[in-house]
Amino acid sequence: MHTLDWIVVGLFALALIAIIWWVMRQKQNNAADYFLGGKDATWIAIGASIFASNIGSEHLIGLAGSGASSGMAMAHWEIQGWMILLLGWVFVPFYTRSMVITMPEFLERRFNPQSRTILSVISLISYVLTKVAVTVYAGGLVFQQVFGIDTLWGIDFFWIAAVGLVLITAVYTIIGGMKSVLYTSILQTPILLLGSIIILVLGLKELGGWDEMMRICSAVEVNEYGDTMTNLIRDNRDGQYPWLGALIGSAVIGFWYWCTDQFIVQRVLSGKNEKEARRGTIFGAYLKLLPVFLFLIPGMIAFALHQKMGSFLPMLPSGMPNSDAAFPTLVAKLLPAGVKGLIVCGILAALMSSLASLFNSSSALFTIDFYQRFRPNTPQKKLVAIGQAATVVIVILGILWIPVMRSVGDVLYLYLQDVQSVLAPGIASAFLMGIVWKRTSAQGGMWGLLSGLIIGCTRLGAKIFYSNAVEPADNWFKYLFFDCNWLFFCGWMLLFCLAVVFVVSLCTKAPDPAKIQGLVFGTSTPEQRLATRQSWNGWDVLNSIIILGITVAFYIYFW
Repeated sequence: MHTLDWIVVGLFALALIAIIWWVMRQKQNNAADYFLGGKDATWIAIGASIFASNIGSEHLIGLAGSGASSGMAMAHWEIQGWMILLLGWVFVPFYTRSMVITMPEFLERRFNPQSRTILSVISLISYVLTKVAVTVYAGGLVFQQVFGIDTLWGIDFFWIAAVGLVLITAVYTIIGGMKSVLYTSILQTPILLLGSIIILVLGLKELGGWDEMMRICSAVEVNEYGDTMTNLIRDNRDGQYPWLGALIGSAVIGFWYWCTDQFIVQRVLSGKNEKEARRGTIFGAYLKLLPVFLFLIPGMIAFALHQKMGSFLPMLPSGMPNSDAAFPTLVAKLLPAGVKGLIVCGILAALMSSLASLFNSSSALFTIDFYQRFRPNTPQKKLVAIGQAATVVIVILGILWIPVMRSVGDVLYLYLQDVQSVLAPGIASAFLMGIVWKRTSAQGGMWGLLSGLIIGCTRLGAKIFYSNAVEPADNWFKYLFFDCNWLFFCGWMLLFCLAVVFVVSLCTKAPDPAKIQGLVFGTSTPEQRLATRQSWNGWDVLNSIIILGITVAFYIYFW
């Protein structure tokens, strides 16, 4: 890092402080103001926040590292971002009519309080122990490699970077709530995009162009069936990414994440109306087409440079190149003074926006789904204070979890996608059946959630047990809960949970039509249908079709 780089970082910090100062001057008198930014966000703020919240350590380290180690395999999860369109076109009208702040709150409106509690507990635990922990852990690693500093003031620089990242982000999230998340995203998103585009261009220039990358990577086979690093669709016998499993698994995880997860949906709920919320998802879907090119392709470039030069990536003790260091290595080795500072700002923006969204969503879940439920007469200003206090607790838990992450970080990171693959089906089944089928009962939705939770915990437990067992005996349980490919397991698990919702609903009392009015297809009033129809026009349809067309073209090119 040169002096010019530090000047660029300083200017970014000043711009961030200016936005936070402006947010602090805005009134936040109630929970809707604090957790949903007063419900007056425009489509630009919503789309930018969706993108900036989504881009975190799993992209800077995980996606780029995946590109360097296995090529296009993980692109399925990024290109499934078109499912943000489902959120805007299908789910936004129901969420908007319900006037809720959290997704568990919506399940209570549609089903019962027990469903709300189950989803709240699942979400809070998974946020603190996986998303917050992994983002903080990876943030410390990224900055240690980018700055090239091992120790500072006699302290491991990893700790300074990780704890500093958490504390800075926590301060502006606690002060400004959702408004801080939304409006800092408007600054952070273009910086992140510009910085990543520079990395892509300079990387291709250093390598010798796109064709050279494709030539080197297409010569590297990733399985015994002839598939190479450039193949998105791989043989169905591939142990990790069979094409059918990848399409099914990424769709299930994508549906859960983009359409039902508090982390993403809270940004859409902050829209001033249905029109702005839907257009925010369309803008977000456009932006979501970019990470494959901004992070995964640079990972492949780093791999190709290593193949060509022989010593580009740092080496692991095992003698293998460190794929997870792909993105920070490109930053450290290819960028001139000043530009490196911009990239550091982009990395900061990605990690801070993702963390800020996690903090805000977690505090919303605790405040609205637990505290307010048991103390419904709490004044609105006190709810804001409780939300701020909850954020402080989540920040402390995140910091306390860093040592655990550092000791088992590599293992836990490998299991992160596995955790999502067993978390998604039960939640997805409850939301999907709850919105498309009027007969779905409260007990049906609740047992769909519970069955997903039980099966998911069994799968994760079996994964830990059999991974450490010495010569375990083969049996049906081991085949089903350990040997079965994780993507196919995700698809079968969704079908099972949907069947549970269906059967239990038929065997229990149908919901009261008055309770579910406006929350399920076929129950909307003429006024509600008219309001939804007036919230979109031909431009919204055209842009949605363009996004789907780009997705199809991507699959064809990398087939």
